[in-house]
Amino acid sequence: MSHDTYELKAEAREKVGKGSAREVRRNGRVPAVIYGDKQPPLAISLPYKELFYKIHGGGFMTTIATIDVDGKKFEVLPKDYQLDPVRDFPMHVDFLRIGKDSVVTVAIPVHFINEEKSPGIKRGGTLNVVRHEVEFTVPAHAIPDFITVDLAGTDIGDSMHISAVTLPAGVKPVISDRDFTIATIASSSAMKSEAEGEAPEAGAEAETE
Repeated sequence: MSHDTYELKAEAREKVGKGSAREVRRNGRVPAVIYGDKQPPLAISLPYKELFYKIHGGGFMTTIATIDVDGKKFEVLPKDYQLDPVRDFPMHVDFLRIGKDSVVTVAIPVHFINEEKSPGIKRGGTLNVVRHEVEFTVPAHAIPDFITVDLAGTDIGDSMHISAVTLPAGVKPVISDRDFTIATIASSSAMKSEAEGEAPEAGAEAETE
């Protein structure tokens, strides 16, 4: 994990519920809850501006944060958040407490490298991304920023599966019962049109079967 950790100062909330949450927002803060690690949930509020920039700055869901609640510090990982559907304002955030040996489930982005070394893409094929993110169980203190899929040597019709990805220690896909596809190299629409033009009878037969 290369994301820099950060700290947010929070205030404990005595009241919960929709009315209380609206009042918190009117005061320029965002209601949130810290839960997990076999401890009771803790209702808090956070400064709107700082939280807005963290959420929209990238890596929010995979970066451990420290939340200072009236002088008591909690190490947490964001688990969910709600945004105003029109204005993208943060409306609520759920944080998971992180212990020394915590294992968490997170969606990690997929990065692709060596497109210029793919014979299929050079011949006009296109990279068809099936999964832009993959869910993994990972040690909370070792969350990778992304996983890397190497496209070198791939050709049209090839599929890149999770088994071809080198994963860091302790990082395991949530889907464990099959070797699922992350991306494929597909024929471009122009190549398909050419192929269809060459064999119209095959298409006609398929339609009448």
